[in-house]
Amino acid sequence: MDQSVLDALQRWPNVPAVTGWLSLSARGAWRLHPLGDAQQGGMGEGITNTQILGFMNRNYACEPDGRWFFQNGPQRVYVRLDAAPFILHLRPDQGEVVTHNDVIVKQVNAWFADEQGQLYATTDLGPARMDDRDLLALSDILSTPTGSTLLDALENPNSSVQITLLDRSARFQALANAAPLTFIRQDNACALLGFNTLKSAS
Repeated sequence: MDQSVLDALQRWPNVPAVTGWLSLSARGAWRLHPLGDAQQGGMGEGITNTQILGFMNRNYACEPDGRWFFQNGPQRVYVRLDAAPFILHLRPDQGEVVTHNDVIVKQVNAWFADEQGQLYATTDLGPARMDDRDLLALSDILSTPTGSTLLDALENPNSSVQITLLDRSARFQALANAAPLTFIRQDNACALLGFNTLKSAS
């Protein structure tokens, strides 16, 4: 976190936390909810100020119970997660996997595919989901040690067979080591990966 934020926490340690004002979309966009109703659903409003976005990106963290928050000076703002705490993107030219808040992923430890074809991951930074716009590119990168592609695995799910995926070219450092693929239900993702979406029960 920024030193100014840490200093503010020391100076004003008892500022109440708030919920309902901020969400993170399934494609990694911060959304503001001016009425404080993020937990009731709705898209919210986009945030375009680059300085504000940079500040939010640098001061994003989690509680031990799996709730994620933006530390806005001395005040903690809990975030509704529409998909996962981190949304992953590919940077093919640099051979990097990066999060929505512009942190480079060093290691993907495991993959989890749901019934909608969405791909979750556990990483060195925490639980994540791949941006759906990058899934096609990722399917050209990941394969099993025997050469079957990610797309093959997703089209023919078999929970009784252990599948591991890696970038056999080793161009992407975070994908260079084989990581197991598990098939899950989307409604079980947060429990399995250990995060709280802060969505109201429907």
